[in-house]
Amino acid sequence: MGDNDRYLERLVDEEALRRYLEGSLGEPAHFTVLRHDEGHSNETLFVEWDDREFVIRRPPAGETADTAHDVLREYRTIDALQETAVPVPKTVLACTDDSIIGSEFYVMVREDGDVLRNDEIERFATPEHRTDIGTELVDALARIHAIDYEAVGLGDFGRPAGFTERQVDRWHRQLEWAFEVTESERAVPELETVGDWLRDNVPSDHAHALVHGDYKLDNVLFEPGVPPRLGAIFDWELSTLGDPLTDLGWMLLFWHDPSDPGPAMPELMSTFMARDGYPTRDELVDRYERQTGVAFENRRFYQVLAAYKMAGLGEMFFRRYLEGNSADPLYPAMEDGVPRLAEQTLAVIDGDQQL
Repeated sequence: MGDNDRYLERLVDEEALRRYLEGSLGEPAHFTVLRHDEGHSNETLFVEWDDREFVIRRPPAGETADTAHDVLREYRTIDALQETAVPVPKTVLACTDDSIIGSEFYVMVREDGDVLRNDEIERFATPEHRTDIGTELVDALARIHAIDYEAVGLGDFGRPAGFTERQVDRWHRQLEWAFEVTESERAVPELETVGDWLRDNVPSDHAHALVHGDYKLDNVLFEPGVPPRLGAIFDWELSTLGDPLTDLGWMLLFWHDPSDPGPAMPELMSTFMARDGYPTRDELVDRYERQTGVAFENRRFYQVLAAYKMAGLGEMFFRRYLEGNSADPLYPAMEDGVPRLAEQTLAVIDGDQQL
């Protein structure tokens, strides 16, 4: 049995899951469970149930930091957005009984289409379609931020006032949790400097909106066919009520302009967006401002905050790797990736670079 098979056994008791799902889906003649190995936070499992296909989301095995893997919170957001202009997968059920597979989980329908992760796909490889991809990505983010969160039942979903300041504090705490283990391997003192700069420069006020928390190109699905049409937005585990510009800064962190240096974390940060036709980061910002009527003020702060958050996530990944709580090959790469990102972030603070 390989490492992935052993890790899958830690994630799901297949017979217990089958018995549980039969109560909602009926008895299947065909049932399989596979682990999707492209995600890097909450675990994604693909379930074949006769001729139907579903996705299960559950936390990773082992210890997690605070509520970073609250899958039922993710479910609540997706379920609330079912009848809105925001494209999300169709929800099926949520399970609060952690005795079934060892954690809470939820089930949604598996959507048909493609995710642009490490490279573009052939049918979109024209300048016109590349432009459409950027436009679709920004326009969907604008639709998220336009949601009347009270009307869809998410009025109690967070405390938007003071959100951005709390984000700085939260990711400082996440880094401290990770450093408890990772500092024995290597330290990243640059992140203390970055955290201090963020605390000194946090905006005193911001708009209030539903925020995705992890919005970027490889967390959306494009429908089959052309031109590119964004069909679903995934990975809502960090969604809350807060500052919409944090989403925009995060999306830009994972975009690549032709003049950019090599990415600090090439395993996570693709560069194909530098090809002819893809909008630049400035053009994406212009589109967002036109769609929302919101100016992207304090851009350097939001760029630095996005990188600080990614460094926090990377360090949490590295801790879980050191503790043997993940089979993800990305996690050990964070030993060098987080320090590289910290150095690039200091260059942003100094005005020498954008991210």
